[in-house]
Amino acid sequence: MSFEFAAFAASAGVAEPGRFADKCEELRLLLEKINQEVNLTRITGKDDFTFKHAADSLLLTVGFPELVPQKLRIADIGCGAGFPSLILALAFPHWQITAIDSIGKKINFVKLAAETLHLDNLTAIQGRAIELNRKAEFRNKFDIVTARAVAPSPKLFHETDKFTVKSGKWIFYKTPGQAAEELPELQKSKSVNWEISPEISLPGDAGTRLFITGKRK
Repeated sequence: MSFEFAAFAASAGVAEPGRFADKCEELRLLLEKINQEVNLTRITGKDDFTFKHAADSLLLTVGFPELVPQKLRIADIGCGAGFPSLILALAFPHWQITAIDSIGKKINFVKLAAETLHLDNLTAIQGRAIELNRKAEFRNKFDIVTARAVAPSPKLFHETDKFTVKSGKWIFYKTPGQAAEELPELQKSKSVNWEISPEISLPGDAGTRLFITGKRK
């Protein structure tokens, strides 16, 4: 593979890109092993993992480089097998990541991966966002709420509208087609300004990504 993942990670603001790339491979091998016993994802081959999981997860800081130096509390809704939460926790140890999913086998894997990779900055919680949204301990807790490939943006916002601090943001990973379909409904909101980021091409011809972002008015 001619693609240099460590160089891509450096362009995304990762401070130790070589070490990060090694840790991502360690994560991939763990995912491949556990996936043989418990179905977690279709993507475990090295190239697909690199492009469609690891690089895609890092697009958050490609699109928003100003986030890199900040000490952020981030909620990853519907984290699945840990993307982007595990990748972001590996890349930015000064961020506190909360990975949330309703499916036990996926949260169990995220917990195992966090333990194996010594990610003290990641907490994995099994639960539904809409239910956690009603709990006091999740109210005004996060600087950023993100989600990738899990649900339409209006639904995600409705289920997490109490999660963020006053200055917090929602940043959802989307394809251009999804964003065009979902933005009009979001823009009916009287309390949040919603925008679409510029498009970013994934390496390896793995598609085009952008972000729907929301910030309180």
